[in-house]
Amino acid sequence: MFDTKPYEEKFELAVMHFEDELKKVRTGRAHPGQLEGIKVEVYGTLLPLNQAANITAPEAQMLQVTPFDPGNIQAINAAIRADQSMGFNPSDDGRIIRVPVPALTEDRRKLLVKQASEKVEETRIALRNIRQDALKEAKRRKEAKELSEDDVKRIEKGIDDDMSKYNLKIDEIFRAKEKDILTI
Repeated sequence: MFDTKPYEEKFELAVMHFEDELKKVRTGRAHPGQLEGIKVEVYGTLLPLNQAANITAPEAQMLQVTPFDPGNIQAINAAIRADQSMGFNPSDDGRIIRVPVPALTEDRRKLLVKQASEKVEETRIALRNIRQDALKEAKRRKEAKELSEDDVKRIEKGIDDDMSKYNLKIDEIFRAKEKDILTI
């Protein structure tokens, strides 16, 4: 019998990845996830920022980065400043780095919604690819006489139902994020 469980798990992972990607999209409030994509050169290797420092949001418009090793403060500061897409201007006092999160303009908000909608499309493409893999496997097994025509139709319907369910979930997550971005 054909097991759709692995494909459902892949659908779920794609949606989880989508949620993680949306956390990186800025809203008006500071969120430690905004600095997740930043890589810092520490001890000769490139590490994600959260492996070189503790990131917190003590205020709605401020991120605080506390390096595990104060000797890395300049490298962390430079890495945050180098990421131009965020537009952050960090400052440090020798122990911690404060990153003020500027208020979003209307144009910037619209741009962020557009970025989020691009992530929606990327996730939909990933879901379609998973669907195609499942259908190819079902057809392959039908040709190998392991499944009947009725089994393949049932599998297709099940996979399409899953696709609909996960597409609705993506829309729901996106609408919540869009509302969050556009709320002043």
